[in-house]
Amino acid sequence: MTSSARDESTGPDRPEEAAGAGFHAPVAVATGPADRTGPQPDTVVVPADEDPVAAAGSEVFGGPPGRRALLGVSWWIPARFLALAVILTSVLGMMQKLPCYDGGWFQAGSPQYVHACYSDIPHLFTGRGFADGLHPYVDKIPQGSPDMQYLEYPVLTGLFMQVAAWLTPGGGTGQQQEQWFWVINAGLLMACAVVAVVAISRTHRRRPWDALLFALAPCLALNSTINWDLLAVALAAVALACWSNSKAVLAGVFIGLATAAKLYPVLLLGPLLVLCWRAGRWREFGQALGGAVAAWLLVNVPIMLANFDGWATFYTFSKHRKEDFGSFWVILMQNRGVGLENLDTYIALLLVLCALAIGWLALSAPRRPRLAQLGFLIVAAFVLTNKVYSPQYVLWLIPLAVLARPRWRDFLVWQACEVLYTLGIWSHLGFVTGGKQHGIGDSWYHFAVALHLLGTLYLCAVIVRDILLPDRDPVRWDGSDDPSGGVLDGAPDVFVLGSARRLKEEATYAAYAPAGAEGWLNVPEAVGSTDEESGEGGAGADLPGLPRPAAGH
Repeated sequence: MTSSARDESTGPDRPEEAAGAGFHAPVAVATGPADRTGPQPDTVVVPADEDPVAAAGSEVFGGPPGRRALLGVSWWIPARFLALAVILTSVLGMMQKLPCYDGGWFQAGSPQYVHACYSDIPHLFTGRGFADGLHPYVDKIPQGSPDMQYLEYPVLTGLFMQVAAWLTPGGGTGQQQEQWFWVINAGLLMACAVVAVVAISRTHRRRPWDALLFALAPCLALNSTINWDLLAVALAAVALACWSNSKAVLAGVFIGLATAAKLYPVLLLGPLLVLCWRAGRWREFGQALGGAVAAWLLVNVPIMLANFDGWATFYTFSKHRKEDFGSFWVILMQNRGVGLENLDTYIALLLVLCALAIGWLALSAPRRPRLAQLGFLIVAAFVLTNKVYSPQYVLWLIPLAVLARPRWRDFLVWQACEVLYTLGIWSHLGFVTGGKQHGIGDSWYHFAVALHLLGTLYLCAVIVRDILLPDRDPVRWDGSDDPSGGVLDGAPDVFVLGSARRLKEEATYAAYAPAGAEGWLNVPEAVGSTDEESGEGGAGADLPGLPRPAAGH
């Protein structure tokens, strides 16, 4: 994408300066045609212009771009630069796994935890039968349990694993094959990361450089090759990019494919539902829903027909799983010494309450929230209430965090909490499996879990504040509406509740005021005035549907 020279618009240069100067963007409910007074769509936002942390970091490369800088006109357009950045981050993450690659994965005890380089990938090559040429969902896994006799991953992830197994060279020792399996998966997951970062850069067309948050995320380096979550992350990111370009059917297709790789992307249909409800865009929501259902069925039905029990293992395993590492529930379990009965009921109730609260926020906020904001909140609610939180789950939230709150300070605060949690869980597992010679015990591990919970809640709180105070939103402060909203961007509201409904009614009444929106409350006092008193035709003369009062009455 090409860009003209930096926009030399008037007003405060950064949101932080605007807030400090008492500048507040107007908060209003759209009741008619969208107001297109925001920035021109062909201008590109430079993070160093509005983010103090980005400005300080740019000093490493010579400082922020100058006033006459031409951005995005060379071969190094944002997408290519971001792809290179994410490749470098992925390579650093692979290098961090070297102690395990060289032997930690294959040694008894805790070396893979002590070096914080654990990965499921090499272990599952043998443990799920790929080394023996078994096929997922059809053949039973070696040494399975009554609750898990087949591969316990969604279908599209199982296909991804199978393709990597086919690409793994035969021959050699079992350790060498597992090493090759991890390397091939790491390369494929790197490709997924590239797809994700390019999709993020094209979701907010005016803000492609926000995707650098994803490309340089510390947790992307640490956690991208623990499991296969990046496949679903990439598909979900493409879905958001399609929706932002008003391709509702295609967006739904990629949501369905992402849900076939991991369960969490289906939650994105919830924000789409309430936002389309508020804007009256039922046709587009129906297209997205239909595309998602069709794509999910296309992937899943063949496996259902081949072996329903194998297909259902992911869902039955998730249902029967007890409270596990990383969750709030495991703290209760370890403190009480016993598990919680009816845990699934508690989790479902909490998630439903969170979803209802987010839905109310979407329909009652003074200004319709952005899709990425609600997407982050609902996925974060799922993460915070779930019975398990593996370190790689943070990857689900990173693209949504980048789009919802593109500010380095808040992003790095959250990432720091997640990095400490990742190190904490490996240290705790090293303590448990290594004869308590290395690592941390329950108390410090609970502290690490609390850091993860508080960091995610902090980012949720900041996003909710941005929804309620749009002038604090880094995306909206310059007059933009919802760059990732597609058909929702600039659309008028049709159905609102709460304070949004009150503001809409006031705006409707104000349209009939003779003195403008600011004076409509004085209409009753002015209705009885005469021509002589008012100097014009009387306050009620211009009100539609009211008779013009005769002079002298």
